[in-house]
Amino acid sequence: MQIEWIYGLIGGLLIGSAAALMLLGNGRIMGASGIVGGLIDGSATDRGSTLAFIAGLIGMPALMSLGGWQVDTQAASAPVLLITGGLAVGIGTRFANGCTSGHGVCGMSRLSVRGFAATLAYIGAGAMTVTAMRIGLGL
Repeated sequence: MQIEWIYGLIGGLLIGSAAALMLLGNGRIMGASGIVGGLIDGSATDRGSTLAFIAGLIGMPALMSLGGWQVDTQAASAPVLLITGGLAVGIGTRFANGCTSGHGVCGMSRLSVRGFAATLAYIGAGAMTVTAMRIGLGL
């Protein structure tokens, strides 16, 4: 019996709980690109919580791997694809004024029209990109 789907369920519950906790705890929307961007461009008003958020993003997977948990993310192993994808996501989040956590998790849960539109746009763009790469590049 395969139960890999449980990782997605647990991850989704953790992300949703973290978003709710951040909104209820300090009144801020948990948009990862905005949080990281605020640290980079100096617009972060609370550097302590910003650094704690980023430490959690990096530290939790590291702790899980030390504890023997290995989850196959299906990430590409080619560095050029990872770098290109990362840059494309970073540019896209700037154009969309938010990312999957800001628009998809927090925006849609607040019934934001902008959140729904952005989520449809990035899911659609991702589907088209995967299709184009599989057909055009045979990946």
